[in-house]
Amino acid sequence: MSNSDRIELSIDPGTWNPMDEDMVSMDPIEFHSEEESESYKNRMDSYQRKTGLTEAVQTGTGQLNGIPVAIGIMDFQFMGGSMGSVVGEKITRLVEHAGNQLLPLILVCASGGARMQEGSLSLMQMAKISSALYEYQKNKRLFYVSILTSPTTGGVTASFGMLGDIIIAEPDAYIAFAGKRVIEQTLNTTIPEGSQVAEYLFQKDLFDSIVPRNPLKGVLSELFQLHAFFPL
Repeated sequence: MSNSDRIELSIDPGTWNPMDEDMVSMDPIEFHSEEESESYKNRMDSYQRKTGLTEAVQTGTGQLNGIPVAIGIMDFQFMGGSMGSVVGEKITRLVEHAGNQLLPLILVCASGGARMQEGSLSLMQMAKISSALYEYQKNKRLFYVSILTSPTTGGVTASFGMLGDIIIAEPDAYIAFAGKRVIEQTLNTTIPEGSQVAEYLFQKDLFDSIVPRNPLKGVLSELFQLHAFFPL
């Protein structure tokens, strides 16, 4: 599901107000791979043309059944939803804006993990976003809902994906840190089929509930009102 469709599903018509739309990735480490015939910059340009997006996340504010919210939505169609410097910066700015405006926060995760073309700079985004969330959740005592769609893996799972006050997964979502093949090669052991799917992980208490897309907006609305965020 594209993040534009997700905005249409989650946010009341006419209330969406995007943030940081013009922010685009540079090529901080001048990445070049012999396996890839095009440069990182050319690859980014290609994804921007193909998806109509500038990056793998859209952030902004809007209303959900009349309740003002801040929301960030990742799109797997843009470079596998990988988290580079701009994705990390946009999400961090959204968290800080939500804190300043006392808004509830939703982050919809869909990612293959950190963006290798930006090296350790992409890994730093995990700490940056987590730090902003600590200020938002612990010090300002505001309310963050994380929604895990398929797939949610790598550095996103290892950071803000699992930091929600309430964590919701979609049915049959693939949720993991490392993929099945990588784990099996590293540990020289066999991973059972289905052990990285939402329904199995829910039994292991990895998150709070599994909610299909159709009732999701209503569920979020109830959660926000239970936590004293009401329609205008």
